[in-house]
Amino acid sequence: MLSQKALLLGAARRPALRRALVGTPVTRQVVDRFVAGETLPEALDVVRRLTGEGLAVTLDHLGEDVTDRAEAQRSRDAYLAALDGLAPLGLGRRAEVSVKLSAFGQALPGGHDVALDLVRPVVEAAAAIGTTVTLDMEDSSTVDSTLGVLAELRRDHPETGAVLQAALHRTEEDVQALATPGSRVRLVKGAYDEPPSVAFQGRDDVDAAYARCLGVLMRGPGYPMVGSHDPRLVSVAQRLATEYGRTPDSWEVQMLYGIRPDEQRRLTAEGVCVRAYVPYGADWYGYFVRRLAERPANLRFFLRSLVTTS
Repeated sequence: MLSQKALLLGAARRPALRRALVGTPVTRQVVDRFVAGETLPEALDVVRRLTGEGLAVTLDHLGEDVTDRAEAQRSRDAYLAALDGLAPLGLGRRAEVSVKLSAFGQALPGGHDVALDLVRPVVEAAAAIGTTVTLDMEDSSTVDSTLGVLAELRRDHPETGAVLQAALHRTEEDVQALATPGSRVRLVKGAYDEPPSVAFQGRDDVDAAYARCLGVLMRGPGYPMVGSHDPRLVSVAQRLATEYGRTPDSWEVQMLYGIRPDEQRRLTAEGVCVRAYVPYGADWYGYFVRRLAERPANLRFFLRSLVTTS
C-alpha cells in the first residue's frame, strides 16, 4: 500500500489534479503561506520584511524539469533579474539565491554541460554583488551531475554551496568529501520518494543519518547549513556547535518560508543565524505538493483550510 508521502508526490505529476488545485481559491490562500508571491517585486517585499526582522534569506525562483533550452534560459534570466533586484538592498550574503539545476536544463541531452553553462553567469552575478548561490539537490539520479557542476563552479567561486540529503545512503561519504575549507553545505532530510536501495525509509533511520552527517560537518572546516524544522535536530546542531567551538557566524539554521516562523524569530533572538528559504514564481505547484508530503502538519493545515472555507 502506498504511503501518504508517495501518494502526494505522485499527485505532483498529475496534470488534471494540478489544474483542479491551481484554480481553487482556498489553495491559493494556503499557498500564500509558503510562497512569497508569483512576481519578483512580491518576493523582494518579503525579503525586505524578513531581513528587517533579523533573518537571512535564500531566494528560489520556482521551476524544475524544463523541457527545452529556451525554457532553461528563461530560468537563468529570472535569477539574473532577481540578483539585479537584490543588489540595491545591499544585503550581501544575508540574501543569497538557491537554484535547481533541472530548471537550467540538467535533464536535456547534454544536460550537465547545458546546466553548467547557464548557471555559471548566475554564480558570477551573485559574486558581483557580494553574495552566493546554493545548488539545490533533487532526486537521487541527479546527485552525481549536481556535485560535478558544483566542483566546476567552485574552481572560480569556492563559496558556491550545495545541498545534501541525509536520507540517501551515499550522503555520509558525500559529506566527508565536502567538509572542506570554504565549503557551504545545507544538510536536509530529503523530500523525494526514493527506493530502499538508495535511501533510508524509516524516520528514525533518517534522523540518525542526519545526526551523523551533521557531526561531520560541524567538526569540519566548512560552513554547515542546518536545513531542518525538527526541534530535536536543531538542538543537536546547537549542542554540536558549542562542543566544537563554533562562533555564531560559522554556521546557520535554514527553514522554509511560512513554516515555524515563530521558531525562526526565537532562534534569531537567541543569536542563531537563521536563513529563510523564500520561493516565488508562478510554477509553485510541485513545490507546494512536496511541502504537504514531507510534513503531516502541513497537510492537516491544508485540509483544515478546505473544510473551514467550504
